[in-house]
Amino acid sequence: MTVQGQKLSLREKVSYGFGDLGYNFYWTMISAFGLYFFTDVFGITPVEAGTLMLVSRLLDAFTDPLMGAIADRTQTKYGRFRPYILGGIFPLAVMGTLTFYTPDLDHAAKLVYAYVCFNLLMLAYTIGNIPYSALSGVMSADGQQRATLNGFRFFGGFLGGTIVTYCTPHLVKFFGGGTEGWPLTMAVYGMAACAIMAVLFLNTRERISPPAGQKTSPFSDIADLTRNGPWMVLFVISLVIMVTITLRMSTSAYFMRYVAEREDLIGPFLTVYGIALATGALLTPVLTRFVDKKILLMVLMGLVAVFSATFFFIPADQIGLMFAVQILIGLCLGPKSPLSFSMYADTADYTEYKTGRRATAMTYAAATFSQKLGGALASFVIGGALTAVGYVANASQTEESQQTLRLLMSLAPAAVALLSVLILAFYGLNRTKMEAVTTELLRRRESV
Repeated sequence: MTVQGQKLSLREKVSYGFGDLGYNFYWTMISAFGLYFFTDVFGITPVEAGTLMLVSRLLDAFTDPLMGAIADRTQTKYGRFRPYILGGIFPLAVMGTLTFYTPDLDHAAKLVYAYVCFNLLMLAYTIGNIPYSALSGVMSADGQQRATLNGFRFFGGFLGGTIVTYCTPHLVKFFGGGTEGWPLTMAVYGMAACAIMAVLFLNTRERISPPAGQKTSPFSDIADLTRNGPWMVLFVISLVIMVTITLRMSTSAYFMRYVAEREDLIGPFLTVYGIALATGALLTPVLTRFVDKKILLMVLMGLVAVFSATFFFIPADQIGLMFAVQILIGLCLGPKSPLSFSMYADTADYTEYKTGRRATAMTYAAATFSQKLGGALASFVIGGALTAVGYVANASQTEESQQTLRLLMSLAPAAVALLSVLILAFYGLNRTKMEAVTTELLRRRESV
């Protein structure tokens, strides 16, 4: 269905990349503001909010692979994955608005409302995002093209994250603040996301199909993944790195409000971080021309560990230094997502190389689940830690609470980032190996 070295058009790369801009209206909203919204606006406790997010991710353990199995077995004239991207965006827009709405109910009823809406939101996200992630693995078989494609994707994603972190406080205030501004802000993001997915659907193509005559069950797809050593390493790495990212991002709003005492800088602090992430993502294709993906990711996560640890020692009144270190961390974390998702495409090729079977969406579904679980674990840790030290929303915090927020922004993510470096040492697919795999798969397709 394709040839090695095939060049994707700029229009196709940009259209695909901007898809992640649309999805980050939701991913970043949840990562950066979700915990803060549920505790300081919606009105539930930190541990209740953290548990809500963790329970939702446990449900994803079933829905993500199920969506992957469904997408891999779909056959339409528009492809296997693109129809779900277009069809799933409207339910996502609706549930995003309802999730950030605060009903006039008692505490117990509000908690039930939050569980229902948040889980339906994540289900709608799964329906579109799993096929979207898998799409990059079937648009080209060339490793460098995949790295470039995912560079565009995560540039778009981080751009979307930057828009969310900068615009959300302003939009919420513009629409009346408090409980009124949040759902209207999500409605605006939802309309924009619908337009973006329509453009993506019209301008992308699927070029790689499973081997002719392939008939497998979802259980055999999962079994193939568990026997794929490089994929198993990536699964753990995605979880661990997402813990690092979410610890800092979800803590940032609390930190700037209660430790730095600069609530007015929550938006700018997250915005410069988003710009740095986008810049790092855009540089990824250049970096991978000279450095193997595994080595590059190990170096970058090592730097994240160093810079995160440094953040612990910055005095609360040194705002400029905080921003500088935040930018450095963003630059180092920016290439993580395009690198790892490009590596997931490599592991899908490796599964086909070893078994003669291919399940691209299942590969990405399980990968996406690991990221969601990592983010949820981080949110659960934050919620539990804040509850343990007596955090009270919209009030002055104790010294113990402030110190906990400082640790969650610095030493905790530093330790997790360092762990990711150690785990990456076990990843076995280097550039030479993947060139051999790609050549063999191309030979097989041409012989059919």
